[in-house]
Amino acid sequence: MADSRPAARVLCVDAQERVLLLRWHDHVSDVIFWEPPGGGIEPGETPLEAARRELGEETGLPGESVLDLWVPVERDYHWLGVHYVKTEPFFLARFDHTPDVASTELTPEENGTYRGHAWHTREELAALPEPVEPPNLLAILDHLL
Repeated sequence: MADSRPAARVLCVDAQERVLLLRWHDHVSDVIFWEPPGGGIEPGETPLEAARRELGEETGLPGESVLDLWVPVERDYHWLGVHYVKTEPFFLARFDHTPDVASTELTPEENGTYRGHAWHTREELAALPEPVEPPNLLAILDHLL
């Protein structure tokens, strides 16, 4: 049975048009992959509020940088033994520089699976040896920009 817990993600774009991705290790499937910051929507939160909160928690970047501009993204993936099938809003955050990222408010689960972050150009994204989630990230970015 698939889990459909609501979540929101943020595509952060810097002045050089690079995208911020976080690197994760799913120790159940032993897969390492890259994904935009984001996470679960808490009860009573709007998707935008969740995106802003998650951005701050996972990256230390200011939540108010997340614009009320988003696209729905169909997701079908596995994480720590759970199969997720759902639609997530992907929001846009633009920065006029390359901000420092400090993942200091990660949950215990995230601390055990987080492997770092990087700002990637489109070319670098396409050439990454590890999977990017979702696989159609560049198309999503094109819709938001």
